Amino acid sequence: MKYSKIVFHSSVLFFLCVLNSNAQEYLTVEDAVKIALENNYQIKIAKNDLKISETNVSAGNAGMLPRATASIVDNNGIQNLSQTRSDGTVNKLDNAKNNSLNYGVTLDWTVFDGMKMFAKRDQLKELQKLGETQLKLTILTKISDVNATYFDLVQQQQQLAALDSTLVISNQRLTLAQNRFKIGKASKLEVLNAQVDLNTDKVTLLRQKELYANTKILLNQILARATTSEFVVADQIVVDQGLLLSELTALAEKQNPELKAQIINKRVSELQLKQIKAVRYPTVKVNTGYNFSESQSSLGFTTQSSARGLNYGFSATLNLFDGFAQNRNEKIASIAVENSKILIEEQTLALNTQLSTAYQTYLTNLELISLEEKNEAIAKQNLDITLDKFRIGTITTLEFRTAQLNHVNAKVRNSNAQFQAKLSEIALKELAGTINF
Repeated sequence: MKYSKIVFHSSVLFFLCVLNSNAQEYLTVEDAVKIALENNYQIKIAKNDLKISETNVSAGNAGMLPRATASIVDNNGIQNLSQTRSDGTVNKLDNAKNNSLNYGVTLDWTVFDGMKMFAKRDQLKELQKLGETQLKLTILTKISDVNATYFDLVQQQQQLAALDSTLVISNQRLTLAQNRFKIGKASKLEVLNAQVDLNTDKVTLLRQKELYANTKILLNQILARATTSEFVVADQIVVDQGLLLSELTALAEKQNPELKAQIINKRVSELQLKQIKAVRYPTVKVNTGYNFSESQSSLGFTTQSSARGLNYGFSATLNLFDGFAQNRNEKIASIAVENSKILIEEQTLALNTQLSTAYQTYLTNLELISLEEKNEAIAKQNLDITLDKFRIGTITTLEFRTAQLNHVNAKVRNSNAQFQAKLSEIALKELAGTINF
């Protein structure tokens, strides 16, 4: 039919203009995700935070290695001295010089602290895992944002095509009305109504173009590149219609970053309690060093002395009573462990709730896709018949306009149904931790 040709040609022209304007790149959703992984600022920050956690995992940071210290102390003085000895002899000296020099190397090593250092090392490893989980959560969140914004652009691009084809029909209607008015088969009112409807369609198209341009800017921001970067996206939304709630739930319990973070936090709390309990055991340290000392004095029994040599020893301390602070600290740490268990249960319930509600929305949206596809086909058939009748003058302009609006609204609803279903799919995969990146 003529209408089908009009829609086809207008759609082709629209997409050719989009593809050719300013040599725009064709951006796939996979390309967008790749750019986001490389450029997004929050992902970069999360990666750097992970590097900090990785750097902290060391035997030295856990207190397992000895500490060596080099020191030097040089003291000098000029004084007026007066000494009275036991036999009554008095010695005096003005501007007497005194100096002492001490330098050396010492080594201290905690060899036993109730296994606290080993618990500290394990805790640092758990914190590294927590950093990895936080990075994955940031990546999943940003990839979800990229996917949602990308397919929002696809939807808007489809709506632009629908509005553009409607504009072609409105132009044709105005031309028909003007021709009929010239030959006396239509009134001026029909021409004016056609012109008003055409202008309305132009305004709607302009608003849609504005929204499309702003969403492109938003996607460029998420990709952390110049907001003026030009590109076009795919023209279709493909929804994964094979998701199963049981499989998603099983995956979420293993892979959901927020749930994994709570599990890791519980382990961190348990290791913190272990470190606190270690204070009940003695702490044993060994020390050694090699020191040099020299001193000179202008007055006194010894005017010069020097010494050098090795010293070594050990020390042991044990907390006998600290005002019940140890009991209090252990009790607080135990409560923290209990709280972490409660948070895991809460997060598990919240995750299952989110999955169930999101899956129900997903199923509803799949049904809406099927329904809106049928509605669009019916609306198109109705418009074809109405357009033929309008050409021969057997229906009013109001009836034609109603059919025209019904068709464009059906196309928009169909596009929106596909987009909403895609959002549901993205949300489910984000919760299950299965978004491909």
